[in-house]
Amino acid sequence: MGVTTVGERLLHLTTIYHEPDIHQYPRATQILDRFPDAERIEVPSHQNIPGLYGNEGNVRDWVRNKRNVLVLGVKKSLTARPNSRSSDFIAPSTSNGCAMACSYCYVPRRKGFANPITAFVNIEQILGYLERHAGRQGAKPEPNQCDPFDWVYDIGENGDCSVDAMVSDNVRDLVELFGRLPNAKASFATKLVNHDLLDYDPRGRTRVRFSLMPQAASKLVDLRTTPISDRIAAVNDFVEAGYEVHLNFSPVIVHENWLDDWATLLDQIDAALTPAAKRQLACEVIFLTHNAGLHEVNLGWHPRAEELLWRPELQERKRSQSGQWNVRYRSSAKRTYIGQLTQLLAAKLPYCRVRYAF
Repeated sequence: MGVTTVGERLLHLTTIYHEPDIHQYPRATQILDRFPDAERIEVPSHQNIPGLYGNEGNVRDWVRNKRNVLVLGVKKSLTARPNSRSSDFIAPSTSNGCAMACSYCYVPRRKGFANPITAFVNIEQILGYLERHAGRQGAKPEPNQCDPFDWVYDIGENGDCSVDAMVSDNVRDLVELFGRLPNAKASFATKLVNHDLLDYDPRGRTRVRFSLMPQAASKLVDLRTTPISDRIAAVNDFVEAGYEVHLNFSPVIVHENWLDDWATLLDQIDAALTPAAKRQLACEVIFLTHNAGLHEVNLGWHPRAEELLWRPELQERKRSQSGQWNVRYRSSAKRTYIGQLTQLLAAKLPYCRVRYAF
């Protein structure tokens, strides 16, 4: 019996929904050729798939849809949205959705009871837009928390690029683009170790942010992801391959003895990283944001996670920048939590710069 690869564990595509006239795009042909046995079903648009989105019954098939279903569409709106935390700009998405099943993920909140990968096939248009946009920015006038020298573009806001790279060459094309731009770099957070990315040529101009949390919490809420210890070990490999590698401590989930768990994790990181990885290390700290709608969805497929995520006695409602009502830790207590964790970081990983914490 052969060994199951990461890709085979995450993806066994049986159905590909696609927009009309998708075959005019070479990237669509590449993807369809990669998965020749999957049934092809034409749909009006990637956002209008009867029986998939908006079907509450699909909650019972949450993970099956992620493994078996792929959607191909054309990204119509090409804009680079200004950002101020992890990146200077949010690049136009080349995907949304994910084959992994993190129970706190915000993307399903807008999709309606199913969240498989949607891959956008007009990659040439997206690359051209990004190159022109970066060209218009010129040199970065002064350092900021995103980067001291380059404009930073987040290329994975609505998915996980390490997973997307198993579907198509979109991620490879983005890494190659930013590898030759003189004033900009790409950035994405990931919870999967995809060793195929080590064969790319990032030239120091793609920042991979490995998302980490204590293993006990991860085992409950980070479903279908790479184990935390393997993500930590991968930092050294990706630095050696020419990537800039940061850590994304996210989401930070408050529970009894949470700081003890974080102390153990930080000791594990310190013991694993090489001097080269430590010299270039920085991190971001993001405390949990949850949502009542997602809470209800999760109760339908993974209620145990909600025992950790849904803590009304610790949380309060707050309207997000997009206008949604979310729940976050109460602001007065959250200030204390942030101070406790950043102090722990300074003691355990003094070489790791905290780019921001909220």
